[in-house]
Amino acid sequence: MRATDISELKNNLNEFLFYVENGESFRIYRQNVPIARLIPCEKKKSENKTDPGCGLGTVQVKSDLTEPMIPYENWEMLKK
Repeated sequence: MRATDISELKNNLNEFLFYVENGESFRIYRQNVPIARLIPCEKKKSENKTDPGCGLGTVQVKSDLTEPMIPYENWEMLKK
């Protein structure tokens, strides 16, 4: 565990956070007295529980997908 004082931490916070993201931890001092620890959070392992292909055959297409859903005569944007 590395050590730093509060003023150095305030002046270089982005740099310290970069190190913490990469697994390092710091002990923070104020006037040579330890006051806090800066440690990385535990990373949760996300498990994908989706079964590929589980919805296969559940969708039915009943019309031509390239045609509009409403008739052309009802389109407001085509009226002049």
